[in-house]
Amino acid sequence: MSTATATEVLPPRVRLWTLLGPAIVAGVAYLDPGNVAANMTAGAQYGYLLVWVVIAGNTMAWLIQYLSAKLGIVTGRSLPENLGQRIRSRPGRYAYWVQAELVAMATDIAEVIGGAIALQLLFGLPLVLGGIITGVVSLALLALQTSWGPKPFERIITGLVLVIAIGFGAGIVVGPPDPAAAVAGILPRFADSGSVLLAASILGATVMPHAIYAHSALTRDRFGAAFTAGDRRLRIRATRVDVTIALAVAGTVNVVILLIAAASLRGVPGTDSLEGAHQALGASLGSAVATLFAVALLASGLASSSVGAYAGAEIMHGLLRVQLPLILRRLVTLVPALALLVIGVDPTLALVLSQVVLSFGIPFALIPLVALTSRRSVMGDSTNRVGTTVLAIVAAVLLVALNLTLLWLLATGG
Repeated sequence: MSTATATEVLPPRVRLWTLLGPAIVAGVAYLDPGNVAANMTAGAQYGYLLVWVVIAGNTMAWLIQYLSAKLGIVTGRSLPENLGQRIRSRPGRYAYWVQAELVAMATDIAEVIGGAIALQLLFGLPLVLGGIITGVVSLALLALQTSWGPKPFERIITGLVLVIAIGFGAGIVVGPPDPAAAVAGILPRFADSGSVLLAASILGATVMPHAIYAHSALTRDRFGAAFTAGDRRLRIRATRVDVTIALAVAGTVNVVILLIAAASLRGVPGTDSLEGAHQALGASLGSAVATLFAVALLASGLASSSVGAYAGAEIMHGLLRVQLPLILRRLVTLVPALALLVIGVDPTLALVLSQVVLSFGIPFALIPLVALTSRRSVMGDSTNRVGTTVLAIVAAVLLVALNLTLLWLLATGG
């Protein structure tokens, strides 16, 4: 994506708060309908058991998003652009692009289906029509970001995040969870292979590969690379604050979703689907809470779909050095999501499984990110400290290990 018209040139002295915003946009990826489906299913099926997975995933996400943003600030290039420059062979770039594009498609499946479900719950629209509307709105938001620059886009996404937080937060006020059981859920453990599958799904929804690709591009678009060392340090410091705020909001909302399901939906028939969860919330907590849930789900689908489309365009541009027309680029990942709706695949199952696909894409984004931000030849004085690199490696190893365990369980039927 072009940065010539989007880069914001800031005066030498600027207040830190004016630099905030990119992380809120990237962080909306952690509030997409896949998160809602995964966390709702986990709470409804296993109660408070997997609270620790949400917290652990959010903690790892903070470090990962910070490194991604820092890469964009220091190099003036996104992660896909950095990789596109370093993967010399065309087959290698295309192979890497294929897996990244599959991740983008899985992301769109979750977001478009989630938006379609929300429109059906609110207005009774057919799922296919709801999916088309979600895709068109996300295209309009992406066009806004491309034409007007990052700040208007950031403001709209921030507004949608507020709607998401209020909509999902209402349930915990009306039906508070058991504090002791919620605290017990912080202890890491699994119950069976099903809980491992859901843990991978939660992590796929929490540590999002496309958010890793997107965040570096968002900071590049906002700041560019034409500033002094002192300005760069200020932007990196602001980014730490930005990521902390964004992930604190996202993490809290995700925990709240799981707690609501654990407190109000466990053992209730039909809560393995978003439609069933909506109906159960209405029965147990009232129609107002159910309506707010659906509104938040719609905001989640619209916001995250636009960010996912932005990431998909950046992946293609950075790796293949190809920039398709906006509508054509949007169709690349929108069509598979709509196709699933047309053939009648169970929407909630598609949502949960899409998050598992995303979890498999994490190492391909995370390992290069850690490697690049640890190289002085790339980052200069902003190279990761040893402790930061060690923590990032530990996170990568844990994520890869969980994915391998999941593969083994699925292969053996364990």
